[in-house]
Order: sequence, then structure tokens, then C-alpha cells
Amino acid sequence: MTSSFQDRFVELFDAHFARLYRYLDRLSGEPELAADLAQEAFVRLYRRGSLPDAPRAWLIAVAMNLFRNARSTRARRSRLLTVPRAEAVMADPPPSPIQAAVAADTSQRVRAALDQLPERERRLLLLRAEGYGYRDIGAALELNEASIGTLLARAKRGFREIYDGELDAS
Repeated sequence: MTSSFQDRFVELFDAHFARLYRYLDRLSGEPELAADLAQEAFVRLYRRGSLPDAPRAWLIAVAMNLFRNARSTRARRSRLLTVPRAEAVMADPPPSPIQAAVAADTSQRVRAALDQLPERERRLLLLRAEGYGYRDIGAALELNEASIGTLLARAKRGFREIYDGELDAS
């Protein structure tokens, strides 16, 4: 590995680790898992020894694959756990002060609305919320860059309809 690669890797890490972490945190709803997955994506890039043509898109794709693997592993494990043990592991944290309760309620409603969206729309919204540009989103999701704006508009509309519907129902 050349010092040029290492310098470019450090620059990429400094510029994009936090954004990749936030995307994974929003996708998973689990900060610890998000940190592990973001770190592992960068470790794999470093082990690769060279930067791909589109390093940000490469990192997103690797992170999404790691997330899918973690989710399927968790699903397998939860099927193997007994119900009482699974409930203990998956239990919600104890109640917190009022502001944290309001924030948790909002977060839960957003998560519920996101979960009802098709996976592609959910990923589009989360990547855009993290500030990724149309080019990076298109490359990461293997979509035509020219169609990202239209797809994002549909995803936003779908999210609003679901979220507003949940607010009306509560």
C-alpha cells in the first residue's frame, strides 16, 4: 500500500465515516450496529489496498451488504431463541424523561413509516437525508442518475402519506 492510498483513505474516512454511520443508524435503528457496520466497510476498503472508481458508492454498497447479512443472522438467531429469552433481549429500555419520550415517539413513528415503504424508496430517502448526491445514490442503488429526482419525489410523497396517516390514526 502506498502512502498516497493511505492519505486518500484517511481523507475519505474523515469526510464520510460519520455520514455512512448516520445512514446505517437510520436504516437499522441501532447505533452500535451502525458503528460496527460502518467501521467494517472501511476496514474492507483498507484491506482492498486501492480505491475503487466510486469509493463512496462502493462503501454504501458494502455497508448495505453487511447490514443485510447482520439482519439475516439476527433473524436466524431470534428463531432459535425461546420467546421469554427473545423478549428479554429485545425489550425496550426503561422510560426516560418527557422530552426523551416525545423524541422516542417521533422516532418510532418515523421508523414505522419508513418500514412501510418499499426498500428502494427507504434507501433513497435515507441516503439523501445523509446528503449523498444523485450520482452516489444512483451508483449505490444501481439506478440511473437521471431518475433519482423523480424516484425521490415519489418516495417523499409516499412517506408523507404514510406518516400523516399514522398521525391521523393516533
